[in-house]
Amino acid sequence: MPRKPSQGLPTRKQILDFIESSGQPAGKREIARAFGLGSHDKIMLKALLKDMADEGLIDSSPGRAFHKAGGVPKVTVLRVVSVDDGQVWAQPESWHADTPPPKLRVIERGRRSALAMNDRILARTEEAGKGYVAHPMKKLQRSAELVLGVVRREGDRFYLTPVDKKERRELPISDLREAQEGDLVLAEPSGRPPRVTARVDAILGDPFAPRSFSLIAIHKHGLRDEFRPEAVVEAKTVARQKLGDEREDLTHLPIVAIDPEDARDHDDAIWASPREDGDGWDAIVAIADVSFYVRPGSELDREARAPGNSVYFPDRVVPMLPHELSSDICSLKQGEVRAAMACHLHVGRDGALKSWRFSRAKICVAANIAYENAQAAMDVAGEEKTELASSPCSMPELEGPVSQELVEKALKPLWACWRALLASRNKREPLELDLPERRVMLDEKGRILSVAPRERLDAHRLVEDYMIAANVAAAKALEKKKAPVMYRVHEAPGREKLVALKDYLATFDLEFALGQTIRPAVFNRIIDRIGEDHDARPEIMEQLLRTQMQARYSPEPLGHFGLALASYAHFTSPIRRYADLLVHRALVSFYKLGEGGLPPAEAEQFTEIGEHISMLERRAMEAERETIDRYVAAFLADKVGQILRCRITGVQPFGFFATVEDLGGDGLVPAAILGNEYFRYDEAARALIGEDSGETFRVGQHLELKLVEANPASGALRFELPEGKFGGAPRVSQRRDRVRGGPKRGRPANIRHQGRRR
Repeated sequence: MPRKPSQGLPTRKQILDFIESSGQPAGKREIARAFGLGSHDKIMLKALLKDMADEGLIDSSPGRAFHKAGGVPKVTVLRVVSVDDGQVWAQPESWHADTPPPKLRVIERGRRSALAMNDRILARTEEAGKGYVAHPMKKLQRSAELVLGVVRREGDRFYLTPVDKKERRELPISDLREAQEGDLVLAEPSGRPPRVTARVDAILGDPFAPRSFSLIAIHKHGLRDEFRPEAVVEAKTVARQKLGDEREDLTHLPIVAIDPEDARDHDDAIWASPREDGDGWDAIVAIADVSFYVRPGSELDREARAPGNSVYFPDRVVPMLPHELSSDICSLKQGEVRAAMACHLHVGRDGALKSWRFSRAKICVAANIAYENAQAAMDVAGEEKTELASSPCSMPELEGPVSQELVEKALKPLWACWRALLASRNKREPLELDLPERRVMLDEKGRILSVAPRERLDAHRLVEDYMIAANVAAAKALEKKKAPVMYRVHEAPGREKLVALKDYLATFDLEFALGQTIRPAVFNRIIDRIGEDHDARPEIMEQLLRTQMQARYSPEPLGHFGLALASYAHFTSPIRRYADLLVHRALVSFYKLGEGGLPPAEAEQFTEIGEHISMLERRAMEAERETIDRYVAAFLADKVGQILRCRITGVQPFGFFATVEDLGGDGLVPAAILGNEYFRYDEAARALIGEDSGETFRVGQHLELKLVEANPASGALRFELPEGKFGGAPRVSQRRDRVRGGPKRGRPANIRHQGRRR
């Protein structure tokens, strides 16, 4: 029976008591019903539950039910981690608390020990004394249980060395099949501890050969790298569709696509021109009209939704759509007439968006220009004016990377309009974290030429700001029609993260007030207080990034904190993001732009779809990051034994992690090799401190380390201290640099880092 509301919303304690005492999973609906809340109170309840989650009081499970933070959901997926003398123990497959995942005693019905190591079960859980027990409801598939590893031989026996750097145990191979020593294989573990063995399931080849590192990520994360034949046939069929005469003809405009030099597809193009009335600029952001080719419920639609996005590796792309669309008919190529969804913008002289409209159009890109070439052309642009050719599709051959004609008629107006957009951006003060992206350069055979930070140019910022403007216009246009929107949501950091940031900044004598209104500008001012050349600048910016919430997709208008925008959706990349395709379909439906609109049933699923594609995006990012780490390890493999300039990125009781400066790739320095003295871990200072010498190793510290191992298969590095550098020879500076505005006098690091333990 519902409880009668006595004082409006329940208190935090009442909600926690209800969640803990409920005999079934407790979601927002169950909580509202239990306390008899009306429609208005439900809105307030939603905000209260969000605050409780941000404060670390509750967590939510995949089924959207809540449970006490650090606790176990009443129904959840468990993985068997131990089978000892008939007793089965399991852990939650997904665990987001800061504490280690708990072990649950599994109570099986009937025959004991029917479960084996790594089995996955859906189970009902309950507290029992100081722990938990689990009652299996259903045994789940073990399709994801294959282990990716390299075959190692020792005498007459073969072992599987996993490529996952977190997995340190080797497994004896019981069935080698045709695999050879050194082969990269997928293997299935079997048996129970201590007799777990591996059976080779698939042979993938040489893990150190060019182009193998992305293959490791594809198999490890279960990425789909081939399309069903039905989808490929459908792609070839729809690619032959006629564009029709009802499209707005924009082929006469000198519209250009500015992309990375190594771009695999081109899904956006831009144009701008000063208005005749002097009131700013007219601009167009033209995006490949994927919704014209990929219709709801089609084979292509199912194939696109399954991965949710394309995944980009240095040597290949795992596309969301077949090649016939992603890199051909939907790719905006120079001199080719293409179907586009055009966002027409009126940009005021102050950079504000004064109006917008959307149309289905056909365009003909005047040129595909690399960022570097566009920037170089504008850096040396002359003032001499030239006349534009009658049709951009018949423009003369480019003189060098970019012709003077394109500079005058295409790039200069784009830059002029962008300066206004930039002024508007600076006024709203979005989050500005200068964290360089690593770029891996390969030769034609896939061999590594270099790994270096990607240069950040004005040309990058220009394209980014045009895309942001179009994304804002798409969100606001749909809001005006009261249409469903798949927003790109980025919420403000929760209090728990802000408290941790305050404690962290205090170690740099930087004050951070918790009571202030948190806006991106607050974090920007922290960066401004750090000198450009301050050693701790990269470390502090990384910590500010970790303080932020993770962006996601949702139909709820929660705003984008990082960009300081109230309405923001992804509209500009439907070739590679399913969220953008949904926004295109909504625009087609509610602005009556033809076929391929959003079905009502799909709109009703926006919450579930948003959660699904957000999860897939995180998977893709992890796969891309791991692959870059493998390329970095391969690049450093011939530098083993050399002394490298590094920066400490993390400190733990067992040692510290360091990254090679200007290159990336984390490696461990175990505490056991730091010297003969005992090193104490100071959590508040994030440092290891020698009890006798006061020698200090802290996050952000620059030092030279000897590279002793670089494993391309796992992406793992291992370092040692150079002989004679520490523990008796020149020590790390015992005084910490001061941040501008902080106290002028310092204290020894081994005293100042005696912060309270958390």
